[in-house]
Amino acid sequence: MQEDKNPTEKPGVYVHTFGCQMNVHDSQKILTLLSEKGYQAVETPEEAKVILLNTCSVREKPEQKVLSAVGRYRELKEQSPDLIIGVGGCFARQEGEDLLRRAPALDLVFGPDNIPELPKMLQTIRDEHQPQVETDFDTPTDVRFLDIAPQVLDSKFSAMVTIMKGCDKYCSFCIVPYVRGRERYRDPAEIQEEVRRMCTQGVREIMLLGQSVTSYKWKEGADVWDLARLIRSLDGVEGLKRLRFTSPYPRDFHPELIDCFAEVPILCNHVHLPFQSGSDRILYRMNRRHTRDQYFGWVEALRARCPSIAITADVIVGFPGEEEQDFEQTMDLVERVRFDNLFAYKYSPRPKTPAARNTQQVSEEDKQRRLAILLERQLQISLERHQALNGQTLEVLVEGSSRRNADRLSGRTTTNKIVNFVGPDSLIGEIVPVRIAEAHATALWGELL
Repeated sequence: MQEDKNPTEKPGVYVHTFGCQMNVHDSQKILTLLSEKGYQAVETPEEAKVILLNTCSVREKPEQKVLSAVGRYRELKEQSPDLIIGVGGCFARQEGEDLLRRAPALDLVFGPDNIPELPKMLQTIRDEHQPQVETDFDTPTDVRFLDIAPQVLDSKFSAMVTIMKGCDKYCSFCIVPYVRGRERYRDPAEIQEEVRRMCTQGVREIMLLGQSVTSYKWKEGADVWDLARLIRSLDGVEGLKRLRFTSPYPRDFHPELIDCFAEVPILCNHVHLPFQSGSDRILYRMNRRHTRDQYFGWVEALRARCPSIAITADVIVGFPGEEEQDFEQTMDLVERVRFDNLFAYKYSPRPKTPAARNTQQVSEEDKQRRLAILLERQLQISLERHQALNGQTLEVLVEGSSRRNADRLSGRTTTNKIVNFVGPDSLIGEIVPVRIAEAHATALWGELL
């Protein structure tokens, strides 16, 4: 490989992120770690000496996008042979060394747990000119991955804090336990310290992260911490105005956690509560370990304790064996709950999962048709729920300029609704009252008071 022309210049690193909020957070950890080792983040791949793709494997489409992106970056490598290209994250853990065969331009493959080893792996590549592959899980007593607290954040005012990783649920459609491993948890004292430090730097809103975040449990002797206790312990942290968590598992919504939405002032009035299917028959096949009636019970309990709560969810259509009556039950659940928003997907077979081996796969045509019906109806429901907010005054955390109109500001309510309005840039990072004047299905428009 060629030597850098200016050895004193910090090599640039560009991270291309695919997937969920956990992946975004992992990318922040990567940039933080490498910045401490003499690298600097750059805005474009053309500026980089290292390009890292942090990947998702929950569905097939992101995998295809990753391989396509590697193909594009290969052209940069042809122009600059010393460029290092690496793939990390869940897709890397899933494919391992096979990725080097599928994408010969790659120099590096690393799993989510191997982020702490990145500096050493990059140095080995430069010294030995040989590809590096590390995709092993860490262990419950060696959670190095969880120890990295990111300093490189997407927002000055909102930040994510990992409290656990992995999943023990083994839903039959989900690859997460195979690419993220079993559940491991962080010491609550470390979490509290990270939150306090971020708030001293101006962060106003914290998102607690985990693949199955509501499973959080820390034991030290007879002392036991769960998510509800952790949430209550963060109330009162100086500077912390809002607290959220994702992604939860419905069965973990015990009364103590539900009570937090009514009793902890900083906990936002929004919960993401995946249900995946409205059919008990399909829920059983999914190994979700709950019924539709139990799901209705959690929704009713949340709304009883916090009437203003916004509820969003994940749902899959076209799971193997799903028939029209099963899909109709899903639509019935959507009508009865009336979600603020839904994240709906067509079933995508994932390697190693039991559902992928099921011979009763639903046709692509039926999956697409059902998804279109579901999304159209949910769009109507979202609009109706937003229209009910017209004339109300909501507290908005101002995040920056609107994506669609640079002359307007944009922020989020405690119910996680996007609000656009006219105001000075000096309000960015502040929580301000905005009266809603216009409702759309995906956002609100308002007037600053």
